[in-house]
Amino acid sequence: MSEFRIHHDVNELLSLLHVRGGDGAEGYIDLLQKHRTPYVTTTVSAHSAKVKLVEFSKTPEDFLRKYEELKSKNVRNLDPLLYLLSKLCEDKETLQFLQQNAKERSESSANTTTTTSYTASQTSTKMSMQELDELRKKLGNVTASSNAPLPAEVTRKMLRDKHNKKNPTQPNPVFPNWVYDRPALIGDFITGPATAADPAVTVGTLPLPTQEQALVEDLLFVLIGVDGRDITAQPVLGRQNRSFIVDSTLDMSIKELVNRILPVASYYSTITRFIEEKSSFEYGQVNHALTAAMRNLMKEYLILVTQLEHLQRQGLLTLQKLWFYIQPTMRTMEILASIASSVDKGECMGGSTLSFLHDRTFNYTGDSQAQELCLYLTKAASVPYFEILEKWIYRGIIKDPYSEFMVEEHELQKEKIQEDYNDKYWDQRYTIVQHRIPSFLQKMADKILSTGKYLNVVRECGRDVTCPDAKEVLYTLKERAYVEQIEKAYNYASKVLLDFLMEEKELVSRLRSIKHYFLMDKGDFFVHFMDLTEEELKKPVDDIVPPRLEALLELALRMSTANTDPFKDDLKIDLMPHDVITQLLRVLAIETKQEKAIINADQTDVALSGLEAFSFDYIVKWPLSLIINRKALTRYQMLFRHMFSCKHVERLLCNVWISNKDFKEYSLHSAKWFSAAFALRQRMLNFVQNIQYYMMFEVMEPTWHIMENNLKTASNIDDVLCHHTSFLDNCLKDCMLTNPELLRIFSKLMSVCFMFTNCMQSMRLERLSQQGATDEPPAQSEAAEDVEKKRQPTKFLSDHADAVQSDAGLEVTIGKFDSNFSTLLLELLDKLSIYSTNDCEHSMISIIYRLDFNGFYTERLEKMAVERSQKAAA
Repeated sequence: MSEFRIHHDVNELLSLLHVRGGDGAEGYIDLLQKHRTPYVTTTVSAHSAKVKLVEFSKTPEDFLRKYEELKSKNVRNLDPLLYLLSKLCEDKETLQFLQQNAKERSESSANTTTTTSYTASQTSTKMSMQELDELRKKLGNVTASSNAPLPAEVTRKMLRDKHNKKNPTQPNPVFPNWVYDRPALIGDFITGPATAADPAVTVGTLPLPTQEQALVEDLLFVLIGVDGRDITAQPVLGRQNRSFIVDSTLDMSIKELVNRILPVASYYSTITRFIEEKSSFEYGQVNHALTAAMRNLMKEYLILVTQLEHLQRQGLLTLQKLWFYIQPTMRTMEILASIASSVDKGECMGGSTLSFLHDRTFNYTGDSQAQELCLYLTKAASVPYFEILEKWIYRGIIKDPYSEFMVEEHELQKEKIQEDYNDKYWDQRYTIVQHRIPSFLQKMADKILSTGKYLNVVRECGRDVTCPDAKEVLYTLKERAYVEQIEKAYNYASKVLLDFLMEEKELVSRLRSIKHYFLMDKGDFFVHFMDLTEEELKKPVDDIVPPRLEALLELALRMSTANTDPFKDDLKIDLMPHDVITQLLRVLAIETKQEKAIINADQTDVALSGLEAFSFDYIVKWPLSLIINRKALTRYQMLFRHMFSCKHVERLLCNVWISNKDFKEYSLHSAKWFSAAFALRQRMLNFVQNIQYYMMFEVMEPTWHIMENNLKTASNIDDVLCHHTSFLDNCLKDCMLTNPELLRIFSKLMSVCFMFTNCMQSMRLERLSQQGATDEPPAQSEAAEDVEKKRQPTKFLSDHADAVQSDAGLEVTIGKFDSNFSTLLLELLDKLSIYSTNDCEHSMISIIYRLDFNGFYTERLEKMAVERSQKAAA
């Protein structure tokens, strides 16, 4: 059972029991996942569970009757349900809770019913006779529909409409109406009003030998579905067994012997009706094959009746001889009729029919004749199913005209995989339909699905593939035979697709190319690129010309070592609608209480700069888009944008350091604020560089090498997908991008650094303009232009962008920046220490040691930890 199925079932159970609060569905799902075992309920455990439930039940007869009814309908997972119920009966605490829960729900529903009935009584009026008749008819129709089966023509129409809705281009063929309108073609009894006159002499008045001969002749007719003179068939409704009326004047000994033989005629009628009904196109190829096998057995049966008729004409057939000759056939006919009734009641098709036949074959262990008969039917019925299976696992093709196969195809376009954020194509193009899986293929269902999917991907790339180990799959009680064939096909399909992606499509080289750009593997390329595009990216997003950025990107690629990358032309520019922090917070808020609040808060229009909106994109074509899909590329983009913003802040801090050199020409170096600003800038630069070093060399590189080694040992494409997704998830987690608290603190720290650099540059330009006004007029005008450029509105600049007029004011401003930065940095280190100890995120400890390399913050962090523990104790 998949994780999504468990999630759905747990939520459904909680809603049915009206359970609120507690750990919620997630807590129960985790417990179930931890205690899952590959346990398969056996016949023995199901039988013992049934015995326990019968002992526990207040009405054991009703329980057994219901169990037999469900068993006859071939309800799946009935035995595991019995086992679960038997365990619940033993658990008194759970049983008490369920009884209390049922009592509370019944009381609440009773209150609702009382309120409703009270309201209705106030407005009710006397019903007219016409309304009463209509209500009686409706109730009669509902009762009839719930008890009686639907007519065959209605069932056929429903199946046909269902198929045509799924496959409008391939409608089911239909038999002409005269096939169903002529009952004489069926081979069963034709029941209707009696037309023959009563015989002049009743058979009971004749001598015993004459009675016997007359009854032998009647029985030979009845055994092939034709009414006799003294034995007539009763009409049947739906799935009832055929009953007969025997002349009441017959001698008791003859009548007793006739009643022993008549069940064979009833079995024949059941089998014949089943063959005729299930031979219609709507019931699928498996049922067609089953009815064809039954028809072959019916031919043998008719040959037996013909031989008996030959003996009767020679005067050598007595009633006792007829009973003797018919006894071996009676058991066969009984089994065939039982199978026909069960398949009909369970409305089985395709895999469910094969599951029923397989279970019935195993249940007859010890009865070699019955088991051999069921084995013959199962082998015959499985032939069309295994033909579909062979095409799927050997060629990756589904040819399933009647929707019987366990794998169902959905119409999804692979071209849209670049815009798909949910891996929909790979997960939903081909899916398993549980009720169509034969029970003997249940364990191999996932491998069967994967085998065909792998081959189908290669086929859609224009290469025709056929498994070299392809052999005919035949049903056998020894499951190992076809399990080995499926294993061989799976191994071949895995190898073909893996080699195709790794060698011909160069998957690892593609991933390395993405790493060069999205994970900043090519340092010189980024230096060139940021030097070329810095002025352009400072503009608001609406003012940026994308073709110009693309041209600058092309130039940076050609001027750096990235020029050797064969896939560099697939790199593109993408301007996002949100900044990286907003994007990450929106992703983290999905399916949480904060989701609506964050979405509503982001509705305000904020003018983003190009630096805030900038990201790379990458063109990936089929079939590599299965691995590098839109979901994976979005994760790469989030990592890139996070590092890009760090790199941008680092460049700004370096520019501040360069600008500090200019102050040495003047008297500014003597001011106190200058040394404080210099020290603060150095601390900020140390923080940003250490964070970058941690992300690039302690997170991404080691995780990348682990993924690369895992890809070398991967045996199939699902392993490749798993390793790639795991790599991205680990990078996002260890880079603090999956924790909203850490992300918010980090974004505030980067904002403080950004505002500090803006403040320092603004102050520098003002000071330079004041002191250089008299000496260099041209430079003054240039400086004024620079001032105007720097004063353009940005998202981060707020209170600290005020004009600074005095050293005292500057000292206060620098002090505020220092205080904010130190407070946020301490908060970040404190949160990191908590997560590294409580949540065992040990990789984050290295950030603490890097940022607090000399123990400067250790004492304050210990003090915060003591205060936190005291609060917790209080």
